[in-house]
Amino acid sequence: MPPADLILTGAHIRTLGPSRPQATALAVLDGHIAAVGDEADVRDWRGPGTELLDLGGATLTPGLVDSHSHPVMGLDMATGQDLSGVRDLDELRSALRTAARVDGWVIGWGLDHNAFGGRPVHRDLVEDVLDGAPAFIRLYDGHSALVSAAALRAAGVAGPREFVQRAEVVCDAEGSPTGHLIEHAAMDLVTPVLPRPSRAERRTRLVELLSAMAATGLTGAHVMDLGGDDVPGLLAAVEDETHLPLRLRFAPWCMPGIDKEGIEELVALQAMRGRHWLVGGAKFFMDGTVEGGTAWLEHADCHGQGTDAFWPDPAAYADAVRQLHAAGVRTATHAIGDAAVRHVLDTVASLGPGGRLVHRIEHIETVPDDTIPRFAELGVIASMQPPHTAYTRADHTDEWSKRLGDVRAARAWRTRELRDAGAVVALGSDWPIAHYDARQVLTTARKPQGAASAGEGLTGLMALEGCTSHAAIAAGEAGVAGRIAPGFRADLTAFGLDPVTAPADEVAQAPIRLTVSGGHVTYRQP
Repeated sequence: MPPADLILTGAHIRTLGPSRPQATALAVLDGHIAAVGDEADVRDWRGPGTELLDLGGATLTPGLVDSHSHPVMGLDMATGQDLSGVRDLDELRSALRTAARVDGWVIGWGLDHNAFGGRPVHRDLVEDVLDGAPAFIRLYDGHSALVSAAALRAAGVAGPREFVQRAEVVCDAEGSPTGHLIEHAAMDLVTPVLPRPSRAERRTRLVELLSAMAATGLTGAHVMDLGGDDVPGLLAAVEDETHLPLRLRFAPWCMPGIDKEGIEELVALQAMRGRHWLVGGAKFFMDGTVEGGTAWLEHADCHGQGTDAFWPDPAAYADAVRQLHAAGVRTATHAIGDAAVRHVLDTVASLGPGGRLVHRIEHIETVPDDTIPRFAELGVIASMQPPHTAYTRADHTDEWSKRLGDVRAARAWRTRELRDAGAVVALGSDWPIAHYDARQVLTTARKPQGAASAGEGLTGLMALEGCTSHAAIAAGEAGVAGRIAPGFRADLTAFGLDPVTAPADEVAQAPIRLTVSGGHVTYRQP
């Protein structure tokens, strides 16, 4: 037999496999697991070029995967001043007053809606501290922004606009823009005039970001966008120089107004791939966000909003899903509100048995009881982002809860109920909406925060499965990933504690001893 590239010993291995759930050693060859067992089982795989690592009792699991992330698009979204720590208007004004200018612009990201203290989002709240500079400030949800008067002028936005998809340039009674841009199409009016880093800068930042993600134990990510026409070239440039620290699986967007030719282009994109990345699926939006008033709800929120779908014609969404399904393309649909989730479930139901474990719903923030069992019945994968619960409050005084009201806020992020009902539940961060640290995903899955804190969290094993075996099912890769077994990908994470049995709070700070993606060591503890 050919010698292994890497042999790991001295480990407590949780394989997540049914036949051999525990082991102490494994061998890696050509990016895949060659043998699993004890030291005697891997001894014959040693050769002169084999790297031997004793993990000293660390717990080795299948490699953690972020099932919902934006690492390439996020390079632009997470630019400028990090405002995620801002808690009120005074702190926001102080941060903007001292923020470094980027080519004359004030750019910020990660701003919590709660910082406005219930006030309408309006540029007048910050104009005086900007000294006339153009400003573009992304709110944490990634679906809205606050921009200054100078930025609106630079983009030529002087009044309301009409869009094919659900979006709005919020204007006052006189028709003047308030600076609040809701949803992608509205924000895209301004993004073309924003400063943009060079290709070389983006390449450097991407490798730095993915390396930082690997340091938290991540070996891969389901990327819920394609991030722009230049992304394949960007990835190719990185792979010309080095190994991508994470395995990336992209799902380009399918937006309202798409025609037959657009569907065919999405299908053709599925053939695009590199050594450690590929296009696999399509991403839809059935609604927006609760705080922005664009979540599709069965009953209006407290502002009388939320009764419209992101797709003006929801039937057109269902038709697009059916066309992609017929072409063998997996879909992931952003659906936060109860009406949006129900429509996606109904759409998958129309596909028949062939739709099982092929299509997924992202976010699922508030749903009534009758929708919970349908996920398992239809084989619809639930993709949840536990760190999002931190933007809400247990007493329902946050903007998310106030918009929904107590009844719907009490149905927040029903992750455990979905899992107990038999659904596949994949977990992720939605970076840059929340931090990419995989340990935070594991922790908040077990200890939901805010409005979701009254509900039961996942067990330690369920949380680990959400980032491993269930993530693999969500990608259609259960036969090659998500477990530690011969022939499976050598995507591995070594913890300084057992993430299944250790208290959730300790998992949040767990030392990562080693991360391996595709057989390559992408992080090792100094």
